[in-house]
Amino acid sequence: MKNENVKIISSNKKAYFDYSIFEKYTAGIVLTGTEIKSVRSGAINLKDSFIKIENFEAWLYNCHISPYDMGNRYNHEPLRVRKLLLNKKEILKILNKQKQENYTIIPLNAFLSKGYLKLEIALCKGKKLYDKRETLKKKDISRNLKNY
Repeated sequence: MKNENVKIISSNKKAYFDYSIFEKYTAGIVLTGTEIKSVRSGAINLKDSFIKIENFEAWLYNCHISPYDMGNRYNHEPLRVRKLLLNKKEILKILNKQKQENYTIIPLNAFLSKGYLKLEIALCKGKKLYDKRETLKKKDISRNLKNY
């Protein structure tokens, strides 16, 4: 993410707890009519979403964008599959790393940049239970040190 006119709409806080993050990319997203209006009002949830690469195209699954309140019968479906906009080189690079090292691709943040919705996506691996406990211990220790 660059320091331009960026407004973070939603972030996947659980991702940093559940996964070890290795590389980050920025991708555009294809939206229909009322979706962008819902996103601008903050009605997007990235919690359980993930990304698959099929036929050299990136697709976003399980991203919930609530229907627009003022929408009519042409309102969008909340959980539809959405296409991500990445360069062919980036897709090939991500696909190779995913196959070689068994990475998972998840969205971290949704933000508006120059009026367009962008996603910050990451290559990551799932943490084991003991890694999550270690993360909680480190957080707890740092919180205690700040209080003193």
